[in-house]
Amino acid sequence: MPEFPDIPRHVAIIMDGNGRWAKERGLPRREGHRAGAESVREITDTCIELGVEYLTLYAFSSENWNRPEAEVKALMALLDRFLAEKAKDLKRQNIRLLAIGQLDRLPEKTRKLLAKIMAETAGHTAMTLVLALSYGAREEIVGAARGLATEAAAGSLDPSAIDAGIFASRLQTAGIPDPDLLVRTSGEMRVSNFLLWQISYAEIVIVRKFWPDFRRNDFIEAVQEYQRRHRRFGAL
Repeated sequence: MPEFPDIPRHVAIIMDGNGRWAKERGLPRREGHRAGAESVREITDTCIELGVEYLTLYAFSSENWNRPEAEVKALMALLDRFLAEKAKDLKRQNIRLLAIGQLDRLPEKTRKLLAKIMAETAGHTAMTLVLALSYGAREEIVGAARGLATEAAAGSLDPSAIDAGIFASRLQTAGIPDPDLLVRTSGEMRVSNFLLWQISYAEIVIVRKFWPDFRRNDFIEAVQEYQRRHRRFGAL
Protein backbone atom coordinates (compact mmCIF):
# COMPACT_ATOMS: atom_id res chain seq x y z
CA MET A 1 0.00 0.00 0.00
CA PRO A 2 1.31 3.51 -0.78
CA GLU A 3 2.43 5.63 2.14
CA PHE A 4 -0.41 7.79 3.43
CA PRO A 5 -0.24 9.68 6.72
CA ASP A 6 -3.90 9.49 7.70
CA ILE A 7 -5.31 6.07 8.54
CA PRO A 8 -8.90 6.32 9.85
CA ARG A 9 -9.00 5.52 13.52
CA HIS A 10 -12.48 4.01 13.30
CA VAL A 11 -14.05 2.36 10.25
CA ALA A 12 -17.70 1.29 10.22
CA ILE A 13 -19.04 -1.03 7.52
CA ILE A 14 -22.56 -1.82 6.32
CA MET A 15 -21.98 -5.33 5.00
CA ASP A 16 -24.63 -5.46 2.30
CA GLY A 17 -25.31 -7.84 -0.56
CA ASN A 18 -24.92 -11.37 0.81
CA GLY A 19 -28.34 -12.46 -0.42
CA ARG A 20 -27.95 -10.95 -3.89
CA TRP A 21 -24.47 -12.48 -4.18
CA ALA A 22 -25.99 -15.91 -3.53
CA LYS A 23 -28.95 -15.31 -5.84
CA GLU A 24 -26.67 -14.43 -8.75
CA ARG A 25 -24.99 -17.81 -8.27
CA GLY A 26 -28.19 -19.80 -7.83
CA LEU A 27 -27.32 -20.52 -4.18
CA PRO A 28 -29.39 -20.34 -0.97
CA ARG A 29 -29.10 -17.03 0.90
CA ARG A 30 -27.28 -18.77 3.74
CA GLU A 31 -24.38 -19.45 1.36
CA GLY A 32 -24.04 -15.73 0.81
CA HIS A 33 -23.83 -15.20 4.56
CA ARG A 34 -21.16 -17.91 4.83
CA ALA A 35 -19.13 -16.27 2.06
CA GLY A 36 -19.57 -12.92 3.81
CA ALA A 37 -18.00 -14.34 6.96
CA GLU A 38 -14.79 -14.91 4.99
CA SER A 39 -14.76 -11.23 4.06
CA VAL A 40 -15.08 -10.35 7.75
CA ARG A 41 -11.95 -12.35 8.51
CA GLU A 42 -9.95 -10.75 5.70
CA ILE A 43 -11.06 -7.18 6.47
CA THR A 44 -10.29 -7.65 10.17
CA ASP A 45 -6.79 -8.82 9.27
CA THR A 46 -6.36 -5.83 6.95
CA CYS A 47 -7.39 -3.41 9.68
CA ILE A 48 -4.71 -4.85 11.95
CA GLU A 49 -2.20 -4.52 9.13
CA LEU A 50 -3.05 -0.86 8.50
CA GLY A 51 -3.36 0.22 12.12
CA VAL A 52 -7.11 0.85 12.26
CA GLU A 53 -8.03 0.98 15.96
CA TYR A 54 -11.79 0.33 15.76
CA LEU A 55 -13.81 -1.68 13.25
CA THR A 56 -17.60 -1.73 13.60
CA LEU A 57 -19.56 -4.20 11.48
CA TYR A 58 -23.31 -4.03 10.92
CA ALA A 59 -23.87 -7.76 11.26
CA PHE A 60 -27.60 -8.01 12.07
CA SER A 61 -30.08 -5.15 12.23
CA SER A 62 -33.17 -4.92 14.43
CA GLU A 63 -35.20 -5.05 11.18
CA ASN A 64 -33.53 -8.35 10.19
CA TRP A 65 -35.73 -10.16 12.71
CA ASN A 66 -38.53 -9.70 10.13
CA ARG A 67 -36.78 -11.98 7.63
CA PRO A 68 -38.04 -15.56 7.14
CA GLU A 69 -37.60 -17.65 10.27
CA ALA A 70 -35.38 -20.18 8.51
CA GLU A 71 -32.99 -17.46 7.38
CA VAL A 72 -32.84 -15.90 10.85
CA LYS A 73 -32.06 -19.31 12.38
CA ALA A 74 -29.34 -19.87 9.79
CA LEU A 75 -27.86 -16.45 10.54
CA MET A 76 -27.79 -17.14 14.29
CA ALA A 77 -26.15 -20.52 13.70
CA LEU A 78 -23.58 -18.88 11.45
CA LEU A 79 -22.94 -16.20 14.08
CA ASP A 80 -22.36 -18.87 16.73
CA ARG A 81 -19.95 -20.70 14.48
CA PHE A 82 -18.16 -17.49 13.50
CA LEU A 83 -17.74 -16.46 17.15
CA ALA A 84 -16.47 -19.89 18.19
CA GLU A 85 -13.96 -19.99 15.34
CA LYS A 86 -12.99 -16.31 15.64
CA ALA A 87 -12.29 -16.50 19.37
CA LYS A 88 -8.84 -18.02 18.80
CA ASP A 89 -7.97 -15.36 16.23
CA LEU A 90 -9.08 -12.56 18.55
CA LYS A 91 -6.82 -13.86 21.28
CA ARG A 92 -3.90 -14.46 18.92
CA GLN A 93 -4.22 -11.01 17.34
CA ASN A 94 -4.83 -9.20 20.64
CA ILE A 95 -8.26 -7.94 19.46
CA ARG A 96 -10.95 -6.81 21.88
CA LEU A 97 -14.53 -7.81 21.02
CA LEU A 98 -17.53 -5.62 21.84
CA ALA A 99 -21.17 -5.88 20.80
CA ILE A 100 -23.92 -3.26 20.56
CA GLY A 101 -27.63 -3.64 19.94
CA GLN A 102 -30.62 -5.27 21.58
CA LEU A 103 -28.54 -8.23 22.68
CA ASP A 104 -31.31 -9.56 24.90
CA ARG A 105 -33.17 -10.56 21.72
CA LEU A 106 -30.38 -12.93 20.66
CA PRO A 107 -30.65 -16.64 21.46
CA GLU A 108 -29.33 -17.55 24.92
CA LYS A 109 -26.50 -19.63 23.45
CA THR A 110 -25.33 -16.69 21.36
CA ARG A 111 -25.53 -14.25 24.30
CA LYS A 112 -23.46 -16.54 26.52
CA LEU A 113 -20.83 -17.05 23.81
CA LEU A 114 -20.62 -13.31 23.19
CA ALA A 115 -20.28 -12.55 26.89
CA LYS A 116 -17.57 -15.18 27.30
CA ILE A 117 -15.46 -13.89 24.41
CA MET A 118 -15.91 -10.24 25.39
CA ALA A 119 -14.75 -11.04 28.92
CA GLU A 120 -11.76 -13.01 27.67
CA THR A 121 -10.66 -10.24 25.28
CA ALA A 122 -11.46 -7.23 27.50
CA GLY A 123 -7.79 -6.41 28.03
CA HIS A 124 -6.71 -6.74 24.41
CA THR A 125 -5.23 -3.63 22.86
CA ALA A 126 -4.31 -4.18 19.18
CA MET A 127 -7.77 -3.31 17.87
CA THR A 128 -11.41 -3.27 18.94
CA LEU A 129 -13.92 -5.18 16.82
CA VAL A 130 -17.50 -4.03 17.44
CA LEU A 131 -20.35 -6.21 16.20
CA ALA A 132 -23.70 -4.46 15.75
CA LEU A 133 -26.19 -7.25 16.48
CA SER A 134 -29.96 -6.78 16.62
CA TYR A 135 -28.98 -3.13 16.29
CA GLY A 136 -31.01 -0.12 15.21
CA ALA A 137 -29.82 3.46 15.60
CA ARG A 138 -33.28 4.92 16.16
CA GLU A 139 -33.88 2.45 18.97
CA GLU A 140 -30.49 3.31 20.42
CA ILE A 141 -31.24 7.05 20.37
CA VAL A 142 -34.70 6.56 21.86
CA GLY A 143 -33.17 4.44 24.62
CA ALA A 144 -30.61 7.12 25.44
CA ALA A 145 -33.32 9.80 25.52
CA ARG A 146 -35.50 7.64 27.75
CA GLY A 147 -32.60 7.06 30.14
CA LEU A 148 -31.82 10.77 30.37
CA ALA A 149 -35.50 11.55 30.96
CA THR A 150 -35.58 9.00 33.78
CA GLU A 151 -32.50 10.55 35.39
CA ALA A 152 -33.98 14.03 35.09
CA ALA A 153 -37.31 12.93 36.57
CA ALA A 154 -35.47 11.31 39.48
CA GLY A 155 -33.61 14.56 40.14
CA SER A 156 -30.16 13.05 39.50
CA LEU A 157 -29.62 15.06 36.31
CA ASP A 158 -30.30 18.73 35.59
CA PRO A 159 -32.00 18.88 32.16
CA SER A 160 -30.15 22.11 31.38
CA ALA A 161 -26.85 20.24 31.72
CA ILE A 162 -27.64 17.82 28.90
CA ASP A 163 -25.41 18.46 25.91
CA ALA A 164 -24.07 16.42 23.00
CA GLY A 165 -21.32 14.92 25.14
CA ILE A 166 -23.70 13.76 27.87
CA PHE A 167 -26.11 12.37 25.29
CA ALA A 168 -23.30 10.44 23.55
CA SER A 169 -22.27 8.98 26.90
CA ARG A 170 -25.67 7.31 27.16
CA LEU A 171 -25.42 5.65 23.75
CA GLN A 172 -24.32 2.03 23.40
CA THR A 173 -21.09 3.24 21.80
CA ALA A 174 -20.05 5.29 24.84
CA GLY A 175 -16.26 5.28 25.08
CA ILE A 176 -15.81 4.45 21.39
CA PRO A 177 -14.71 7.27 19.05
CA ASP A 178 -17.11 8.18 16.27
CA PRO A 179 -16.38 6.53 12.90
CA ASP A 180 -14.08 8.45 10.57
CA LEU A 181 -15.05 6.34 7.58
CA LEU A 182 -18.32 4.58 6.74
CA VAL A 183 -18.19 1.98 3.97
CA ARG A 184 -21.26 0.44 2.40
CA THR A 185 -21.04 -2.40 -0.07
CA SER A 186 -23.50 -3.39 -2.85
CA GLY A 187 -23.83 0.16 -4.20
CA GLU A 188 -26.89 1.12 -2.16
CA MET A 189 -27.01 4.83 -1.26
CA ARG A 190 -28.45 4.77 2.26
CA VAL A 191 -27.28 4.29 5.84
CA SER A 192 -30.05 1.87 6.91
CA ASN A 193 -30.54 2.98 10.53
CA PHE A 194 -26.86 2.44 11.34
CA LEU A 195 -25.00 4.66 13.85
CA LEU A 196 -27.11 7.70 12.92
CA TRP A 197 -25.70 9.87 15.72
CA GLN A 198 -22.13 8.64 15.43
CA ILE A 199 -21.64 9.07 11.66
CA SER A 200 -22.57 12.76 11.64
CA TYR A 201 -19.14 13.72 10.26
CA ALA A 202 -17.94 10.41 8.84
CA GLU A 203 -16.67 10.24 5.29
CA ILE A 204 -18.87 7.85 3.29
CA VAL A 205 -17.55 5.51 0.61
CA ILE A 206 -20.01 3.43 -1.43
CA VAL A 207 -18.62 0.29 -3.09
CA ARG A 208 -20.59 -1.49 -5.82
CA LYS A 209 -19.31 -4.97 -4.94
CA PHE A 210 -21.43 -7.25 -2.80
CA TRP A 211 -19.98 -7.91 0.64
CA PRO A 212 -18.71 -11.48 -0.08
CA ASP A 213 -16.57 -10.04 -2.90
CA PHE A 214 -15.22 -7.17 -0.78
CA ARG A 215 -11.68 -8.07 0.23
CA ARG A 216 -8.31 -6.57 1.24
CA ASN A 217 -7.62 -4.51 -1.88
CA ASP A 218 -11.17 -3.12 -1.88
CA PHE A 219 -10.78 -2.02 1.73
CA ILE A 220 -7.45 -0.39 0.97
CA GLU A 221 -9.03 1.49 -1.95
CA ALA A 222 -11.77 2.77 0.39
CA VAL A 223 -9.15 3.96 2.87
CA GLN A 224 -7.22 5.69 0.09
CA GLU A 225 -10.42 7.45 -1.03
CA TYR A 226 -10.88 8.63 2.57
CA GLN A 227 -7.30 9.88 2.65
CA ARG A 228 -7.82 11.96 -0.50
CA ARG A 229 -10.64 13.92 1.12
CA HIS A 230 -10.39 17.06 3.21
CA ARG A 231 -12.48 16.74 6.35
CA ARG A 232 -13.94 20.15 7.20
CA PHE A 233 -16.32 19.27 10.07
CA GLY A 234 -18.58 22.13 8.97
CA ALA A 235 -15.77 24.66 8.57
CA LEU A 236 -14.40 26.13 5.35
